[in-house]
Amino acid sequence: MGAIRTRQASIGTRPLQQDFSLTNEKDAHSSDNDENSERGNWSKKGDYLLSMVGYAVGLGNVWRFPYLTYQNGGGAFLIPYTLMLALAGLPLFFMECSLGQFASLGPVSVWRILPLFQGVGITMVIISAFVTIYYNVIIAYALYYLFASFQKVLPWSDCFSWADELCSKTRIVSDCNATWDGEIIRANSSFITSYNLTCINGTINYKPVQFPSEQYWNKVTLQRSSGLDETGSIVWYLALCLLLSWIIVAAALFKGIKSSGKVVYFTALFPYVILLILLVRGATLEGALDGIEYYIGSQSNITKLMEAEVWKDAATQIFYSLSVAWGGLVALSSYNKFHNNCYSDAILVCVTNCATSVFAGFAIFSILGHMAFVSKRPVSEVVDSGFDLAFVAYPEALSKLPVSPLWSFLFFFMLLLLGLDSQFASIETLTTTIQDISPKVMKKLRLPITLGLCAVLFLLGLICVTQAGIYWVNLIDHFCAGWGILISAVLEIIGIVYIYGGNRFIEDIEMMIGKKSCLFWMWWRMCWFFITPVLLMAILVWSLITFSRPTYGSVLYPAWGTAVGWCMIIFCVIWIPIVAIVKIVKAEGNLIQRIVSCCRPAANWGPYLQCHRGERYSHIVDSQKKKEHEIPTVTSIVYKEQRF
Repeated sequence: MGAIRTRQASIGTRPLQQDFSLTNEKDAHSSDNDENSERGNWSKKGDYLLSMVGYAVGLGNVWRFPYLTYQNGGGAFLIPYTLMLALAGLPLFFMECSLGQFASLGPVSVWRILPLFQGVGITMVIISAFVTIYYNVIIAYALYYLFASFQKVLPWSDCFSWADELCSKTRIVSDCNATWDGEIIRANSSFITSYNLTCINGTINYKPVQFPSEQYWNKVTLQRSSGLDETGSIVWYLALCLLLSWIIVAAALFKGIKSSGKVVYFTALFPYVILLILLVRGATLEGALDGIEYYIGSQSNITKLMEAEVWKDAATQIFYSLSVAWGGLVALSSYNKFHNNCYSDAILVCVTNCATSVFAGFAIFSILGHMAFVSKRPVSEVVDSGFDLAFVAYPEALSKLPVSPLWSFLFFFMLLLLGLDSQFASIETLTTTIQDISPKVMKKLRLPITLGLCAVLFLLGLICVTQAGIYWVNLIDHFCAGWGILISAVLEIIGIVYIYGGNRFIEDIEMMIGKKSCLFWMWWRMCWFFITPVLLMAILVWSLITFSRPTYGSVLYPAWGTAVGWCMIIFCVIWIPIVAIVKIVKAEGNLIQRIVSCCRPAANWGPYLQCHRGERYSHIVDSQKKKEHEIPTVTSIVYKEQRF
């Protein structure tokens, strides 16, 4: 995609109707009111903001952050969490939003900024594709529990016919110390009961029992096999829920951002209503205060801040919670109008995301506190994270409330909406990449391409709804959603700041949001040039050093399973060196000249529309004359004016 080379005196001149268009046809993705008629723009600013909030605010805000806060010192954890937001999360978030908006291109084509690193964009897209496969399986779990909530008695509220002898709603005493004829003896529970003895506090051993919700999750929902080696059959009702989740995603995206931008007004906002309802209900329960005390109250431990693990957890949570380096932020921002204030948008979305995490913790821990009170256990024994929180601990707590099906429905409906928002943006990342590669085809065939993409991802996800499905979900998450993203983030910030030029990138941003003072940019320069890259490298190195073989609960993965995981992550990142080598081979000159050539922006890098280029980018060539799509060559790059 390109434009006729036309010199324009200033940014503020009247737009010429010459841009990157390849055709005058319009599809549902664009409208007459759009600034960019080729790619389309968000109908309203609210569409974009809510899509970004929905993308950033996901399941991790509900099922991971509260547990991390409790585990890492309670309220004290908010100190490193806030610092990491300012030092690592927000700078990278702002950079990606600015990058996508400036070029109006997706996560692959936007690397015209630095052709040597275009493989980074490909890595982002491939990882997003892997994640969409298992993320929709989690949405399918939420759908299954949502449907299961339409019963007078929740099916996991007691040990029904599917349970085994280990199932119990309460803890069962195995043995303990008691006083017998003036002597302290060790006796089993039957002896204690027969002679009406009382166990001495602190000496009780309990039998290894499982709560009904845990057995329901493993035996009924998942029909979980013994390990990755035992694939078993497809769990048909999970397969149907997976199909339904993909149908919902396809229906929301059939017009691209024009349809998803309307859906998010419900899917992004209603979870807050449900969280508020759960918080109000939880706060009225006995034991709620104990749960909140563990979460962020008097149980806070400021000395935890002396532990490096706490700071690593804070940085990691911020990094993954904001969804940076996945390609989605670039893709969504690419549909903004050129002069949109992406600076204020980035701050608003980041603050909203972090505030949501803190708020969700109150709703979670208030009800877990009540569960601990009812079951006469300390809060520390009922708290969990991830799948065990969402599908075991919290459902168990909800089953103890009056009108439990209502609260269960609300909770799983909230999980459904949180998951769908993130899924919409992930699929939009993939379709945006296709749009940039072949705008003509996407314009005519957006609906069948979107449906076909969803159908392929559904079929690939069927392995995750077999009886060994949860092991596959955990395996993909363990490898693909970890190092690959960190590697992409490190290369992204190094490439833009140190090779393209951080000051040059700031000039690009000022073309969109206006000239700012040196004082304004001081913080961003400090972060982009030093603090953020160092923090990301530290997280990456720490992750590599502390790597352990994947496990699910107490189940170890076979060697071949770990090998498959390594193959997945290698497949994701191998494109970074491959594309770099292809670029260098296609360039001209000796090796040094070729590398230098590939480290310069492509000839068609710059604002998408001619009316926004001004003097700085008046050199842009027409990409129809010089074909440069996803893997452009970088020969014969000539700049009339080049500022580094």
